[in-house]
Amino acid sequence: MEPGERDELISRLRVIEEQPLSERADAYAQLHDALARELDAGPAGPRSA
Repeated sequence: MEPGERDELISRLRVIEEQPLSERADAYAQLHDALARELDAGPAGPRSA
């Protein structure tokens, strides 16, 4: 993970943590999905199931 990517992730996590508790689960799920897509699209290709 590049330093800029790390800072962006930390920033996104801070925004999520500032949200009301009832909204955090959805925000974390969206972040999870975005990170999973990035991993799947990485240089190694899709993960095996």
